[in-house]
Amino acid sequence: MNVDDYQAEAADTMQFDKHDDKALSIVILGLNGEVGGLSTEYKKKMRDGDSYVIFRQKILEELGDIIWYLTSIATIQNISLSEVLEYNLKKIQERWADPRAALTLGLGVEFLDDGYEETEQFPREFVAEFKEGTDKKGKICVDVYVNGNKFGDQIRDNHYEDDYYRYHDLFHFSYVTVFGWSPVVRALMDKKRRSNEKVNEIEDGGRAIVIDEAISALVFEHARNHSFYEGVNTIDEQLLQTIKLLTRHLEINKITPRQWEQAILTGFEAWRRMRKEKVGRVICNLHEKTMFFEKLL
Repeated sequence: MNVDDYQAEAADTMQFDKHDDKALSIVILGLNGEVGGLSTEYKKKMRDGDSYVIFRQKILEELGDIIWYLTSIATIQNISLSEVLEYNLKKIQERWADPRAALTLGLGVEFLDDGYEETEQFPREFVAEFKEGTDKKGKICVDVYVNGNKFGDQIRDNHYEDDYYRYHDLFHFSYVTVFGWSPVVRALMDKKRRSNEKVNEIEDGGRAIVIDEAISALVFEHARNHSFYEGVNTIDEQLLQTIKLLTRHLEINKITPRQWEQAILTGFEAWRRMRKEKVGRVICNLHEKTMFFEKLL
């Protein structure tokens, strides 16, 4: 049965005016009740086991009622049921599709800086080396080198506790590796796209750099409460949607939650190794979207 045909026929069975101010409240409360009914039927199945022979019939009935109320909500809001289903499929495909399969980033290019001169492109392969030591005041710090060149200033934790945030450039490198984005890395590698004034200002400028750093700090605080993602394969949807919200006006607005998840987990895998070893390097390959950690002897 065509879902929009179902929606039209279901609307004819409403026993209230869909334009009434109370209509939406009626169907939402009705939906809540039907979900409770579904839970009740499942409870009976758990209690009675195979002797509850009408379980399938009851589930069929409860699911139908739930669909009716869901459809009614869409009708009241002037949304077609097919639009709801298409939107949901797109959302879950973006969330769970293989991130390596979407090489074009939805933009018709493999990398965001394709078409620019090499001096304005991320190197497609690079090695980032981390060396821990102490500064002139005796504080623990890290020096980072990319392909043998000094990368930014010495980094400290800037925290009351020793939390190893000094290795957080690994997170920026993971964003570069998985989907070719990090205004922080682009600036410190001197790869800003100055040939395009608007791109240089908006995509590679100060505001984008702040967002890049904010994402790193935000995710780090979330990871702190989840064992820094050790043994974790999925990240909370709310966090991923917050990142999408922060970047919705930037060129990476088409990056899927699944790609963000891969980048974050890739970065933290390297970070946990670096925290343990204190020195090491990561070998980054943008074509393969891989970042491998190597211990330095």
